Amino acid sequence: MARPLPALSPQDSLVAVMLAVSVADSEVRTVELLAIEQQVDQLPIFAGYDFDRVKIIGQAVFDLFEEEDGLDALLGLVRAALPERLIETAYALACDIAAADGKLMQTELRMLEEIRHELRIDRLAAAAIERGARARHMRLRDDQF
Repeated sequence: MARPLPALSPQDSLVAVMLAVSVADSEVRTVELLAIEQQVDQLPIFAGYDFDRVKIIGQAVFDLFEEEDGLDALLGLVRAALPERLIETAYALACDIAAADGKLMQTELRMLEEIRHELRIDRLAAAAIERGARARHMRLRDDQF
């Protein structure tokens, strides 16, 4: 049986969403972990956040993903912990992590769809967020990964 998930703060929820996208394809890439670290280190929403929590939240996400309805449980906890004004922020961070390695796998696309559905992101807002992530992670050449 998995350890109980620690109580999630809004910041923990944002980290959990980023980690969920990273884990979606069953291979956590270094570039994705570095992108998560960079987001936590630089974004104002994470000011004062204890970076040691990333490891705790990461283990909780891994544990939940081993359970049958773990994704649903995780997204329910995230939804409950996030104030409405941070819902689109969560989706934007998820999209950035999915795009960080320059490739979008089907499993990542499905994870983004699940997040979009659970967080009730409007289709137009989701399209704008996705387009922004694509623009931010564009490379000069397709072979630059």
